[in-house]
Amino acid sequence: MADPFDLVVIGSGPGGYVAAIRASQLGMKTAIVEREALGGVCLNWGCIPTKALLKSGELYETLGHLGDYGLSAKDRGYDFASVIERSRKVAKQLSAGVAFLMRKHKIEVVDGAARLEKGGAVPKVVVALKDGKSRVLEAKAVILATGARARTIPALGLEPDGERIWTYREAMVPKAAPKSLVVIGSGAIGIEFASFYRALGADVTVVEALDRILPVEDEEVSTAARKAFERRGLKFHVAASVSKLAKTRTGVSVAFEVGGKAQTIDADAAIVAVGIAGNVEDLGLETLGVTVQRGHVVVDADGATNVAGLYAIGDVVGPPWLAHKASHEGVYCVEHIAGLAPDNLAAPIPGCTYSDPQIASVGLTEAQAAAGGRDVKVGRFPFRANGKSIAAGETEGFVKAVFDAKTGALIGAHMIGAEVTEMIQGFALAMTLEATEAELIATVFPHPTMSEAMHEAALDAFGRVLHI
Repeated sequence: MADPFDLVVIGSGPGGYVAAIRASQLGMKTAIVEREALGGVCLNWGCIPTKALLKSGELYETLGHLGDYGLSAKDRGYDFASVIERSRKVAKQLSAGVAFLMRKHKIEVVDGAARLEKGGAVPKVVVALKDGKSRVLEAKAVILATGARARTIPALGLEPDGERIWTYREAMVPKAAPKSLVVIGSGAIGIEFASFYRALGADVTVVEALDRILPVEDEEVSTAARKAFERRGLKFHVAASVSKLAKTRTGVSVAFEVGGKAQTIDADAAIVAVGIAGNVEDLGLETLGVTVQRGHVVVDADGATNVAGLYAIGDVVGPPWLAHKASHEGVYCVEHIAGLAPDNLAAPIPGCTYSDPQIASVGLTEAQAAAGGRDVKVGRFPFRANGKSIAAGETEGFVKAVFDAKTGALIGAHMIGAEVTEMIQGFALAMTLEATEAELIATVFPHPTMSEAMHEAALDAFGRVLHI
């Protein structure tokens, strides 16, 4: 006997649980199916616990520079097990918070692995419960929010063993801090772990297949980031093709080629951060005929798959693989299912890398705008000319703003420096509201703040910069 619902959501990450909450707010009887822990990868093994680790690393590194602030302390050190334990406690706290939200909104949580099967007008959801039994759920609509996982390449040895070869998951809970580390891939995940372990004193080398690190970022930011990281002691090999990753008696050995020259690096451990694969397996998608391309579910502008009543959101549908993108899509998709007229699905999506220094961006890079045939005006402002940055001793980095030369519309913003991940929302809001340089220039920014650099960058794009 099937249990009836208005909506069943498969997966409780930031896309799934937010979609379930919005459905409950709209009066839908909702169930959410989760095979592991509420909150998905983000809360348990991704964005949140990694930020806890990065905070510990940041504080430890700051302790090594107290003299710059006229301060001193003795016996700087860290307890690695306690650093890891704090991160896990943060994750557990937030997962418990999601459980509270499910109870508050009267959303039924079904613990188990879901599989779709042909039913009536909408596929039914068969859940293999953790007690060995099964349960059938029927709904007017089903949303897939199953997320993604780290991509591996077994042929090259790029497959985690949990001991010396790690993905992001193993890198968060090792038994001991490595003294040397190779990170394969320089996207946000790879760079964040490189930054964390370097902060704790590890000898870190990053190997990147493309010709620059953080390749999705604006080239100026990418270049500045590499220089800043190298000053912290990180090493980089770009345009490098990894041919083999193998375990040795004491650690790992990474073989790669740069410019036709073969090289090898030995280290205690390696992190594989070479991309993301959608969680599309063991869901019954093949039986239903759901269109899947390159490991991700194909959907239309409303999140609908090619199967009636079945929708998909978040990482499982493809890039950008970001929690806030998944949440945004979840709300939009539910409102569409409810018959409302949601808007702003195409709102600009900011991206953040929580390294030291931090990187944040939204919209088009200067190169992307030029490739699209747009005439642009670009403004820049360095934090070394910002009063609050100087007072805080955080003068690394800059703000770059890209405007359409014809309309004055802000079409992109790129930042590197302290706390820029907290500032990028200002530019994202401006783009969502379709602000032009006139509105940004007319906005009163508080003094002294690092956000004044955003104002100055807009002024600089139109020849009106004040403080350089």
